[in-house]
This record gives sequence, structure tokens and C-alpha cells, in this order.
Amino acid sequence: MTTSIDAQPLYKKILVVLDLGPDSLHVGMRARAVASATGAAVSFLHVVDYVPIEPLGEILLPTGEVEQDLINKSEVRLHEIIVKIGMADSQMLVASGNKKSEIVRVATAIGSDLIVIGSHERHGPSIFFNLTEDTVLHTSPCDVLAVRVG
Repeated sequence: MTTSIDAQPLYKKILVVLDLGPDSLHVGMRARAVASATGAAVSFLHVVDYVPIEPLGEILLPTGEVEQDLINKSEVRLHEIIVKIGMADSQMLVASGNKKSEIVRVATAIGSDLIVIGSHERHGPSIFFNLTEDTVLHTSPCDVLAVRVG
């Protein structure tokens, strides 16, 4: 699919953000459909929102080991989801840190022109909370496709 203005592909690099939850497959399938229609390359990202543990007792793993264990488990789960989506050859990224800033940082670093992210419907007081997808939408260097989930 090309634009009528300049005959360039609509999207070349898509960053798909997955939280590894039950809706990740749905979000990934939507991204696959867009990539298929545009011929874009796809990268999948999961961000481990890691908060170091404060020592409360004598027997705690060093925080570096805990963080690396979370990253390793996330890589395994992300790969499983990508295989189910049918895009096992796609780039897979796992980052650690603040989800909102890491998504924007990675999108910028890899030159994404579209971010695909799940968007949760909110009701009542929850509409006042700044969710990850809201921040990504307003700070992203590129287009954002929010896939309705939940």
C-alpha cells in the first residue's frame, strides 16, 4: 500500500509493544495485518517495568540478578507469542525501565514510523490515570495505532 502523494510505502518500520498478557496475541495479529498490507518490517518490544527491591531481610538476591531473571523470562514469553502470531523471524526486543519512556526511546532508536500498542477501555475514576498508551500517543515520534483490548 502506498500513499497517493509520493508513492512511498505508508509504513516501513513497525514497533509492536506487547505486555505479554492475554491480549498480546490480538495486538500482534493486528500489527501483522498492517505489516502485511504495507510491507513493513516489524519489531516486537516488551518493557520490564522493574523497580529495585529495598533490602528487608538478610537473604535477598542482588537486584541485578532479579532484573536479569525478569528479562530472561520475558524474552521466552515474548518469543512464544511471536511464534503464535506467525512472525518468528521478526526482531524481538526486551528493555528494562519506565515503560512509557522506553517505548518512545526504542521507537526513536530503531526509526519506527508506527507503534502498535494495546489500549484498555477505562470507566469511572480510572479515566483520570495516565496510562502507558496515552503517554506514548502524546510523546511518540511517529504514528500510533491503539488496538482496543480488554
